[in-house]
Amino acid sequence: MDTFALIVTIGVALGFTYTNGFHDSANAIATSVSTRALTPRAALAMAAVMNLAGAFLGSGVAHTVSKGLIETPEGSKGMGILFAALIGAIVWNLVTWYFGLPSSSSHALFGGMVGAALAGGTEVIWSGVLDKVVIPMFLSPVVGLVAGYLVMCAIMWIFRRANPHKAKRGFRIAQTVSAAGMALGHGLQDAQKTMGIVVMALVIGDVQGADDPIPVWVKIACALMLSLGTYAGGWRIMRTLGRKIIELDPPQGFAAETTGASIMFVTAFIFKAPISTTHVITSAIMGVGATKRVNAVRWGVAKNIVLGWFITMPAAGLVAACSFWIVNLAFL
Repeated sequence: MDTFALIVTIGVALGFTYTNGFHDSANAIATSVSTRALTPRAALAMAAVMNLAGAFLGSGVAHTVSKGLIETPEGSKGMGILFAALIGAIVWNLVTWYFGLPSSSSHALFGGMVGAALAGGTEVIWSGVLDKVVIPMFLSPVVGLVAGYLVMCAIMWIFRRANPHKAKRGFRIAQTVSAAGMALGHGLQDAQKTMGIVVMALVIGDVQGADDPIPVWVKIACALMLSLGTYAGGWRIMRTLGRKIIELDPPQGFAAETTGASIMFVTAFIFKAPISTTHVITSAIMGVGATKRVNAVRWGVAKNIVLGWFITMPAAGLVAACSFWIVNLAFL
């Protein structure tokens, strides 16, 4: 039963990674597709490859997820907690994908972990949740908004005397690089989050120790599932990011992607904080758009997106808690 539970939990974790891929693929490519720098299929293929590469760049975020948010639960109850946390995250991903709302898969996972841990009587490391999740959740969009605005202002000043048509053509080409950077950062951040969950499952199943390195097969499996999900595409969310917030041109798309990618690399390598790629790129798009004029940004759409950010963790946590109670009644 323990081996079966371990296999099922790892399978559900990889399923979550797949939903993360198609849910968040828009983060990396929506701006490039909306400015016609890349065709949708070419953008998705590029994003899938870069997600795969990004997953192997580090392990700091994975260790934060596996050790820094909840105490590692033990036995069959512990496996049930992980299973319920993943179900909560997957359900929220599917709901927000259906409505085209670019919510955070990361915070759905963290909310699921906290909700399932509370329901299962496992200790939540609130200091870790505050430092690694809550503070970055509020800080990263502010940084993305301000940095996006400043980067776009710098671009406008540097190219103020350039021929507009030539500049747009050049930035359309440059967007292939900035979009690749976004996808690389997405792989670096989001594949590692699932790696952390799989490592927790392996520790609970007594397959490896808590301080052992992440097995290579775990990295490969998580990276592949994220890439497959990315290639499946997230067209509903892509429309929201690429067109509903603001109509982007190539310089704006380049500025937003460069800002988002830079923030993700800094937080992953320096702070080892699992930030939301969705929060960063969405706020960067808003900041970039505000340089045109403040009312160029469709703030009504932006308000709905931000509202979705705030309800993601509690909503996923509630689903996860209900899932744990069902699993507990049925199997534990």
